[in-house]
Formats: sequence, C-alpha cells, structure tokens
Amino acid sequence: MYSLLAGLDLAMPALLAIFAWTGGTKAFRLAYTGSAGQLARRSRKLYSWAVYSSLAALIGSAAIILLAVSHAPVFWIDRLTLHVPFELGTAAAIWLVAVPRLRRLRQAARAADGALPHTLRAEAAAPGIVIPFHAAALGGLAGLFYALVPPVPVRTLPVIVPVLIYVLALGALYVRHVRRWRQICEADVLVRRQPWSRFVRFIITVSIVGAIAAAGIWAGLENSKLPARISMTAGEMDWGGGAEPGADAAGLEEPAHHAVTVHTAHQGHVAESAVNDGESEGAIALASGSSAGGDAVISVSELTGPQQAEADRTFTLTAERQDVKLATGETVKGAWTFNGQLPGPELRMREGELIEVKLVNRDLEEGVTIHWHGLDVPNAEDGVAGVTQNAVMPGQSYTYRFIAEQTGTFWYHSHQDSQEAVSKGLFGPLVVEPADKGNGESEKDAVQKTGDSDIIVMSHVWDGVGFAVGDSTGVQQRTVTPGTEVRLRLINTQDWVRQKYTLIGAPFRVAAIDGTDVNEPELLNDKHIELTTGGRMDLVFKMPDTPVFLAVGQGSKLGIAMSPDGQNVVPGKLPKEKTSAFNPIHYGKAAATSFNADRKFDREFTMVLDNKLGFYNGTLNQLYTINGKVFPDTPMYMVREGDLVRTTIVNRGSVDHPMHLHGHHVLVLSRNGVKSDGSPWWSDTLDVLPGDTYEIAFVADNPGLWMDHCHNLTHAVTGMSMHLMYEGITSPYEVGSDTLNHPE
Repeated sequence: MYSLLAGLDLAMPALLAIFAWTGGTKAFRLAYTGSAGQLARRSRKLYSWAVYSSLAALIGSAAIILLAVSHAPVFWIDRLTLHVPFELGTAAAIWLVAVPRLRRLRQAARAADGALPHTLRAEAAAPGIVIPFHAAALGGLAGLFYALVPPVPVRTLPVIVPVLIYVLALGALYVRHVRRWRQICEADVLVRRQPWSRFVRFIITVSIVGAIAAAGIWAGLENSKLPARISMTAGEMDWGGGAEPGADAAGLEEPAHHAVTVHTAHQGHVAESAVNDGESEGAIALASGSSAGGDAVISVSELTGPQQAEADRTFTLTAERQDVKLATGETVKGAWTFNGQLPGPELRMREGELIEVKLVNRDLEEGVTIHWHGLDVPNAEDGVAGVTQNAVMPGQSYTYRFIAEQTGTFWYHSHQDSQEAVSKGLFGPLVVEPADKGNGESEKDAVQKTGDSDIIVMSHVWDGVGFAVGDSTGVQQRTVTPGTEVRLRLINTQDWVRQKYTLIGAPFRVAAIDGTDVNEPELLNDKHIELTTGGRMDLVFKMPDTPVFLAVGQGSKLGIAMSPDGQNVVPGKLPKEKTSAFNPIHYGKAAATSFNADRKFDREFTMVLDNKLGFYNGTLNQLYTINGKVFPDTPMYMVREGDLVRTTIVNRGSVDHPMHLHGHHVLVLSRNGVKSDGSPWWSDTLDVLPGDTYEIAFVADNPGLWMDHCHNLTHAVTGMSMHLMYEGITSPYEVGSDTLNHPE
C-alpha cells in the first residue's frame, strides 16, 4: 500500500505540471482566436484541462492524506506541509480565478457574432485566465522536486530555495502576461510576433535557462567529488542520547550495562593478553577502549582473533580471474573466483574451533578481502578494505584467524569493490556445525560435507548466463531416503533481488534465520520464503515416500528435485498449493533473552532510509540515503562497550533495503508497530521494505569500527553506508582514490 501511495505522490505532481502547463498554453492562445464562435469552443475545451489538473492534484493529495492516516509522521509530514499546498492550493486557484473568467468569456463569445470584438480579445488575454494554470504547473514542478529530493530531515535551505524559485518564476510569468494584456488592451489591431521572432525568443530563453542549469549541474558534480583520502573514523558522530566523552568526569551516571563481554574475553587478542597476564576485568575494559571517560585508545588492527594458538582448521582461498564452466555446461567468462570455483569452496567448521584462513591474491588487480557475512568475528578479522585492513593486491596474501563462536549458515565474500566482486563470483558458503552433534564425534573430527540431507542452496545470477543455484542453471536431482531429515540452507547472494523459495511436496519448518536457530518452529504447509540480498534461512523437513521440489524463483525451471529413487522428477507435474510469504514476527515459541523492549536503553538511534536525485562523487544519480545523507556525510553511531542500543529503522523510500550491520546480530523488537512475540528473531541482514518501520536492539559487545550498510550493493556503492563506532577506537586505514581501498 505504501509503495502505491508514494508512487502516486511522485506521479501526480508530474501530471499536474503537464496538464496545467498545457492548459496555460491553450489559455495563452485564446487572445489570437479568429472569431467569437471559435473563442467559445476553445474556452469550453479549457474546462477539460482544468479538470485534468485538478484530478492530478486531488489524487496526489489524497494519497498523502491516506499516508497520514496509516503511517507515522516521518512518512508524510514533509509531503503534507510542502506537496499539498503547492499542488492542491494552486489547482484550486484554477477553479477560483480562471474558471469563472472562462465562463464569462464563453458566454460573451456565444452572444457575439462573426469576428472577435477587441474587448473580448482583451478579456481573453487577461492574466487571471493564464496565470492560475501556469501557477499550478509550477506548483506541480515544485511538488515533483520535493518528491525527488525530499528535505528529510528538515533543513531550511532545501525547503526555502524551491519556494524562492517558484515565486521568482511565477513573478516573471505574471509580468510577461500583464505586459501582453496591456498591449492588447491599448492596441486597435492585435499584432502577433512572426514565427521566426517567437522561435528566436524561445531559443534565447532556453539557452539562458540551460546555461544556468548547466552551471548548477557542473557545480554540483564538482562539489560532490569525494576526498582523495578519507579516514573511516572521521565524520559526524551521533551518540544516541547517551553519555559522550567526558560525561563520567562531570559526574553523570555510568550506563548500566558496562561490562567485559564474553566475546571480548574469548576472541580479542588484547583481551586474551590481559587474561593471560592475570589482569583484572577493568584492565581488559580499558584495553578495549571502554574505560570510564573513554581516554584509552586502541586501533582496530589490534582487535584480532587469537594469534599464537594452533588452529583447529585451516583453509586457503586463492583469488584469481578465470573462465569457469558450470555444471550445466555454460561458461562464465572473466569470472573472479576463489580457488577457480563458482561459487567459492564450501567452508565447514565446528563451533568453538580456532579457524585460520589464508587469502592469496593471484592476479586480481582490483584487490580482494574476505568478509564473513553474519559471523561475528573480532573487528580486525572482518575483512573490509579501508576499515579493518588494507586490500590484498596481486602477489600478496593475508591470514584471518577467529574462533567460530556461532552455529548456522553464513557466507563469505570480498569487501573490496564488493558490488563488482560479488557479482563476478568472489563469494562462497560457510557453515558452522554444533560442537557436539550427539554422535560421539569430537570437535576435531571431520565435519559433515554437503550431501543429500544437508543441502546448500546458494542463488546467484552469473554474468552472461542468468539465474543459478550454485553452479547449476536448471533443476538438480537428488536421491533422498524416505524418513531422512533434510536441511536446506538458503542463501541469497544476488544484488537487489528478493528471491522466492517454494517447497512443494512436504511440510517444513524454518529452523534458523540468519544463522540463528528458531525456538520450537512450527510446521508450515502454505508458505513460501522470500529472502533479501545477503539473507539466509534454514528449512528442515522429513523426506516422504514421494518427490519433493524446492522451486527457486518463479516457475519450476530452477531448483532442487528430491526423490527416493533418484529418478528425474518433473517439477511441473507436482501438485502446488497457493502460498503466502513467511513472516517471522509471530513464528516459533517465545524464549528468554538477555534484554527486551521493556529494558532501559543506553543509546537510541533513528535511521531513516530514503532515496533522492542528487550528486555523488562526480555523477548525477538516484541516491539512496540514510538520514538524508550519503557517505561520507552519513552519521556515525557511537557506543561504548556494554551499551544496550535500540535503533528505529524507517524506510520512507521507494525500494527495499537489506540493512546489514557487521559484527553484531540484532534482536527484532517490532515491525510496523506489531510486537515480535514468537521465537526471538535475531538478524544480521534485515529486509526493510518501503513503508516499513522496525525497532531493533543489540548489545554493544564487539569493540571496533563496523560497517552498517545496505546490502543491495548497488545502493552501497552510491553512498548508502555508515558506521557503528565504539568509543576509544581508532583505525589506521583509509579509503579514497589515492588509496587502494574501495570497500564498496
């Protein structure tokens, strides 16, 4: 509903401008009519353009009023105070001023006979007929501008400048029409400029307006260019209403949740050293930059995983450019690969294991890193170029070390030129299995590889090939013994695609969301899954005696077909039920968490997602904004270790945004005012649709400098990115054209 109303708010001002300007042009020409009868007919036809203009204004205003009834003020306050007066107010002037004059003019013209009398010609040229149409047209343009460049949050200059331009433009038109009207009133014979003269005036006007516009665009392009070097610790800091540096010294109350977290003590290199030396918990907190007053400073490069202990499991990933032949026979040319594979190799490990991954860049001149999407590793291991490390260039290598503290389904990908890197293939699946599977195996036993009962379903669009599941563009056939519990690990990697998954032939449970188990999930029969970019869900079902098909996307041409005998299953012949999208808000059984919506939060932030037309790094583009800004002007949310943080995310834009906070999982408290009362819903990639409002919360338990960005990487590359920064943290890394680091 929101998308429809917002779309009407965008379309109707444009139609108002077109209809009203057309009406104004026809009204302008009334004075040049040859006869009284012709004037009467043309006056009558102008009623139609008044109606068209008014309908556009009414529909646009009605959409805004419906938004005001159904949504919070952040969605409509600017629309109500700026769009409606410009659109509905100016359209009303057509009926209050122009239409009564047209009615009198038409009556007089019908009473006249033959040639048009001079008095009627002068009345036809009256500004009161033309100006209301042109005022409405300019009002439509003003409304369209505010829709394309919403001034949210409200700032004086973006609001006032369009108003001033409107007044100046309308004043210029008024002066012109008054001058023409007086000339017609004073002249015995109407003199109209020759076509060549009108054409010259038109060219001159267009040239002047074009020159002014070109100068403004050039200035905008130049001023939008990003600095050659940007420190990711610089920028506007938002403390979320909590204590700022120096607050403790002033005697303010210390936040209630300050404590050394299990994560820091377990993972962090600095914390590990402190524990080994027998230092106190206070010393650990001081080393991690969370001291009272925030005087201690630590670099993100020091927030590593354990460096000295022997790794339980090691992997090597080699980044290289190759042509890769898929399992179904198609060739992806010029792919960017890990170990020559598309997708990259599956990494499986056990909970609690110390993992070591060596990244080698063989020939990718763009550089490469590895980010562990959804796995909350120490900050230095997060793999973001210019934030937690420098990009790994050709001939170089880099080693990541971290403890796999979570269990579930994750994935890894490069976070250097991430939009292009992921598109071309620098990603792969990652699975962390529980430490004890209940079968007597030790933690260091070989983990179970993907098979017929544990299936990774990684969807992507390969360049020049199209949609695929892993390396297959068709239907994969699997043999599954009846009675087997099958786990389907769904991972959507494709940029700006909300992928649909439909299981046909068996009821299922959603066992995990974004790598976190669902508590007591219920059996589902009539639901399909929709996954945002970067999102994951695990589906489990018991294999029946009959075939089961997982359809990926629309139709039955892509997916996984499972049958007891392994024979070719024809998905199109399987019975299908009408399904609706799965919603986690009430799913599963409630369980205790360390905090909930009733707790007092140390910091509270509001994140408003939107889109606007604007300049970014030397280009004019459709921008996707956070609190009205794009990187590097987006706010930096500041926290202290141990803070309990609540964020309200509002999407008042026209497209969905999968918001991904690195290094943390957030607990969804509510969606659109509806409390999340099923299983605790933990997420690391939250799909925020147009019109959505989410309340989320997390504990700041992983010190560092963390990206928080839209995982529609097309949006991130044009500035939809910000950071979560812990007090007392610094970073030696930079991004920009004079560096090798380009995280997006």
